Amino acid sequence: MTDQAAGSQDALGQVYGARTADELNSAYANWATDYDRDTLASGYCLPFQALSWVSRHVPPGAEPVLDAGCGTGLSGPYLRALGYDRIEGLDFSEEMLRLAGSRGVYQDLKRATLGETLPWADDHFAAFLSTGVFTEGHAPASGLVELCRITRPGGIAVFTVRDKIFDSGGFSDIIADLSERGVWRKREQSTPFRAFALDEPEVLVTAHVFEVLA
Repeated sequence: MTDQAAGSQDALGQVYGARTADELNSAYANWATDYDRDTLASGYCLPFQALSWVSRHVPPGAEPVLDAGCGTGLSGPYLRALGYDRIEGLDFSEEMLRLAGSRGVYQDLKRATLGETLPWADDHFAAFLSTGVFTEGHAPASGLVELCRITRPGGIAVFTVRDKIFDSGGFSDIIADLSERGVWRKREQSTPFRAFALDEPEVLVTAHVFEVLA
Protein backbone atom coordinates (compact mmCIF):
# COMPACT_ATOMS: atom_id res chain seq x y z
CA MET A 1 0.00 0.00 0.00
CA THR A 2 1.35 3.44 -0.93
CA ASP A 3 1.79 6.16 1.68
CA GLN A 4 -1.07 8.09 0.05
CA ALA A 5 -3.39 5.09 0.16
CA ALA A 6 -2.46 4.42 3.77
CA GLY A 7 -3.14 8.04 4.65
CA SER A 8 -6.52 7.89 2.98
CA GLN A 9 -7.44 4.71 4.83
CA ASP A 10 -6.38 6.25 8.13
CA ALA A 11 -8.41 9.41 7.51
CA LEU A 12 -11.47 7.43 6.45
CA GLY A 13 -11.07 5.25 9.54
CA GLN A 14 -11.09 8.33 11.76
CA VAL A 15 -14.24 9.61 10.06
CA TYR A 16 -16.14 6.33 10.39
CA GLY A 17 -14.76 5.81 13.89
CA ALA A 18 -15.96 9.18 15.23
CA ARG A 19 -18.37 8.75 18.12
CA THR A 20 -19.36 12.39 18.69
CA ALA A 21 -20.05 15.43 16.54
CA ASP A 22 -16.85 17.04 17.83
CA GLU A 23 -14.79 13.98 16.89
CA LEU A 24 -16.32 13.94 13.40
CA ASN A 25 -15.74 17.65 12.93
CA SER A 26 -12.12 17.25 14.03
CA ALA A 27 -11.61 14.31 11.67
CA TYR A 28 -12.87 16.31 8.69
CA ALA A 29 -10.93 19.42 9.72
CA ASN A 30 -7.71 17.38 9.73
CA TRP A 31 -8.57 15.74 6.41
CA ALA A 32 -9.97 18.74 4.53
CA THR A 33 -6.83 19.68 2.59
CA ASP A 34 -6.22 16.16 1.29
CA TYR A 35 -9.86 15.03 1.12
CA ASP A 36 -10.39 15.44 -2.63
CA ARG A 37 -7.12 13.83 -3.63
CA ASP A 38 -7.52 10.91 -1.23
CA THR A 39 -11.15 10.09 -1.97
CA LEU A 40 -10.82 10.48 -5.73
CA ALA A 41 -7.76 8.22 -5.70
CA SER A 42 -10.02 5.58 -4.13
CA GLY A 43 -12.59 6.05 -6.88
CA TYR A 44 -15.14 8.00 -4.84
CA CYS A 45 -17.97 8.57 -7.30
CA LEU A 46 -21.04 9.69 -5.33
CA PRO A 47 -20.68 13.46 -5.89
CA PHE A 48 -20.79 12.80 -9.63
CA GLN A 49 -22.97 9.68 -9.94
CA ALA A 50 -25.86 11.28 -8.05
CA LEU A 51 -26.02 14.04 -10.63
CA SER A 52 -27.53 11.48 -13.00
CA TRP A 53 -30.68 11.47 -10.88
CA VAL A 54 -30.65 15.24 -10.46
CA SER A 55 -30.51 15.79 -14.22
CA ARG A 56 -33.25 13.20 -14.77
CA HIS A 57 -35.74 14.72 -12.33
CA VAL A 58 -34.83 18.40 -11.88
CA PRO A 59 -35.22 20.64 -14.94
CA PRO A 60 -32.20 22.81 -15.78
CA GLY A 61 -32.70 26.32 -14.49
CA ALA A 62 -34.66 25.20 -11.43
CA GLU A 63 -33.38 27.24 -8.52
CA PRO A 64 -32.05 27.31 -6.01
CA VAL A 65 -30.62 23.81 -5.58
CA LEU A 66 -29.17 22.83 -2.21
CA ASP A 67 -26.02 20.71 -1.96
CA ALA A 68 -26.71 19.34 1.53
CA GLY A 69 -23.50 18.17 3.16
CA CYS A 70 -21.52 19.68 0.30
CA GLY A 71 -18.11 19.03 1.86
CA THR A 72 -15.41 20.49 -0.38
CA GLY A 73 -17.96 21.15 -3.11
CA LEU A 74 -17.07 18.38 -5.55
CA SER A 75 -20.58 18.35 -7.00
CA GLY A 76 -20.89 22.11 -7.42
CA PRO A 77 -19.03 22.71 -10.71
CA TYR A 78 -20.84 19.81 -12.34
CA LEU A 79 -24.24 20.99 -11.17
CA ARG A 80 -23.39 24.33 -12.77
CA ALA A 81 -22.31 22.61 -16.00
CA LEU A 82 -25.67 20.83 -16.12
CA GLY A 83 -27.52 24.15 -16.08
CA TYR A 84 -28.26 24.74 -12.40
CA ASP A 85 -27.12 28.31 -12.01
CA ARG A 86 -28.05 29.02 -8.40
CA ILE A 87 -26.49 26.52 -6.03
CA GLU A 88 -26.37 26.82 -2.27
CA GLY A 89 -24.58 24.54 0.15
CA LEU A 90 -24.42 23.49 3.76
CA ASP A 91 -21.85 21.60 5.75
CA PHE A 92 -20.91 21.37 9.42
CA SER A 93 -17.18 21.77 8.71
CA GLU A 94 -15.82 25.30 8.30
CA GLU A 95 -12.67 23.91 6.66
CA MET A 96 -14.70 22.03 4.07
CA LEU A 97 -16.88 25.07 3.40
CA ARG A 98 -13.83 27.22 2.73
CA LEU A 99 -12.71 24.76 0.06
CA ALA A 100 -16.21 24.62 -1.42
CA GLY A 101 -16.26 28.41 -1.59
CA SER A 102 -12.98 28.46 -3.51
CA ARG A 103 -14.71 26.70 -6.43
CA GLY A 104 -16.64 29.88 -7.20
CA VAL A 105 -19.98 28.25 -8.02
CA TYR A 106 -21.96 28.46 -4.76
CA GLN A 107 -24.07 31.58 -4.27
CA ASP A 108 -24.43 30.85 -0.56
CA LEU A 109 -22.66 28.50 1.84
CA LYS A 110 -23.81 28.05 5.43
CA ARG A 111 -22.44 26.11 8.33
CA ALA A 112 -25.29 23.89 9.51
CA THR A 113 -25.81 20.38 10.82
CA LEU A 114 -28.28 17.93 9.33
CA GLY A 115 -30.52 16.66 12.10
CA GLU A 116 -30.86 20.16 13.55
CA THR A 117 -32.99 23.13 12.48
CA LEU A 118 -31.63 24.47 9.20
CA PRO A 119 -31.16 28.22 8.57
CA TRP A 120 -33.54 28.58 5.63
CA ALA A 121 -37.21 29.47 5.38
CA ASP A 122 -39.91 26.99 4.43
CA ASP A 123 -40.17 26.13 0.72
CA HIS A 124 -36.90 27.85 -0.20
CA PHE A 125 -35.34 25.25 -2.53
CA ALA A 126 -36.41 23.75 -5.84
CA ALA A 127 -34.40 20.61 -5.04
CA PHE A 128 -31.81 19.21 -2.71
CA LEU A 129 -28.96 16.79 -3.31
CA SER A 130 -27.22 14.90 -0.50
CA THR A 131 -24.56 12.26 -1.14
CA GLY A 132 -22.31 10.37 1.23
CA VAL A 133 -23.90 12.13 4.21
CA PHE A 134 -26.42 9.55 5.37
CA THR A 135 -23.84 6.97 6.35
CA GLU A 136 -22.22 5.53 9.48
CA GLY A 137 -21.69 8.07 12.23
CA HIS A 138 -22.91 10.97 10.10
CA ALA A 139 -26.26 12.73 9.62
CA PRO A 140 -29.30 11.07 11.22
CA ALA A 141 -32.39 10.04 9.29
CA SER A 142 -34.30 12.88 10.98
CA GLY A 143 -32.29 15.29 8.82
CA LEU A 144 -34.62 14.41 5.95
CA VAL A 145 -37.54 16.07 7.74
CA GLU A 146 -35.86 19.48 7.78
CA LEU A 147 -34.67 19.08 4.21
CA CYS A 148 -38.27 18.51 3.16
CA ARG A 149 -39.38 21.59 5.11
CA ILE A 150 -37.05 23.88 3.18
CA THR A 151 -37.92 22.31 -0.20
CA ARG A 152 -40.99 23.71 -1.94
CA PRO A 153 -43.95 21.58 -3.07
CA GLY A 154 -43.07 20.03 -6.41
CA GLY A 155 -39.40 20.13 -5.49
CA ILE A 156 -37.14 17.12 -5.76
CA ALA A 157 -35.11 15.26 -3.14
CA VAL A 158 -32.10 13.23 -4.28
CA PHE A 159 -30.05 11.48 -1.61
CA THR A 160 -28.02 8.36 -0.95
CA VAL A 161 -28.15 6.11 2.12
CA ARG A 162 -25.55 3.56 3.15
CA ASP A 163 -27.16 0.13 2.88
CA LYS A 164 -26.04 -1.19 6.27
CA ILE A 165 -27.75 1.62 8.22
CA PHE A 166 -30.96 1.90 6.19
CA ASP A 167 -32.96 -0.03 8.78
CA SER A 168 -30.79 0.30 11.88
CA GLY A 169 -30.40 4.05 11.36
CA GLY A 170 -34.14 4.62 11.08
CA PHE A 171 -34.17 5.61 7.43
CA SER A 172 -36.81 3.07 6.46
CA ASP A 173 -39.08 4.40 9.21
CA ILE A 174 -38.55 8.09 8.40
CA ILE A 175 -39.04 7.54 4.67
CA ALA A 176 -42.22 5.57 5.29
CA ASP A 177 -43.55 8.19 7.73
CA LEU A 178 -42.95 11.06 5.31
CA SER A 179 -44.69 9.07 2.58
CA GLU A 180 -47.67 8.15 4.76
CA ARG A 181 -48.12 11.77 5.87
CA GLY A 182 -48.11 12.97 2.28
CA VAL A 183 -44.92 15.01 2.68
CA TRP A 184 -43.38 13.36 -0.37
CA ARG A 185 -43.85 10.54 -2.86
CA LYS A 186 -41.28 8.21 -4.35
CA ARG A 187 -40.11 8.80 -7.89
CA GLU A 188 -37.17 6.43 -8.14
CA GLN A 189 -34.92 4.15 -6.12
CA SER A 190 -31.70 2.60 -7.39
CA THR A 191 -30.29 -0.80 -6.67
CA PRO A 192 -27.34 -0.74 -4.22
CA PHE A 193 -24.10 0.35 -5.85
CA ARG A 194 -20.52 1.02 -4.83
CA ALA A 195 -19.63 4.42 -3.42
CA PHE A 196 -15.97 3.82 -4.35
CA ALA A 197 -15.15 2.50 -7.81
CA LEU A 198 -11.69 1.23 -6.77
CA ASP A 199 -11.45 0.73 -3.00
CA GLU A 200 -13.89 -0.11 -0.20
CA PRO A 201 -16.02 -2.57 -2.22
CA GLU A 202 -18.15 -3.27 0.85
CA VAL A 203 -19.38 0.34 0.99
CA LEU A 204 -22.71 0.17 -0.83
CA VAL A 205 -25.33 2.90 -1.08
CA THR A 206 -28.78 3.29 -2.58
CA ALA A 207 -29.98 6.45 -4.30
CA HIS A 208 -33.47 7.69 -3.52
CA VAL A 209 -35.51 10.26 -5.42
CA PHE A 210 -38.69 11.80 -4.00
CA GLU A 211 -41.01 14.61 -5.02
CA VAL A 212 -41.88 16.89 -2.11
CA LEU A 213 -45.64 17.46 -1.83
CA ALA A 214 -46.11 19.59 1.27
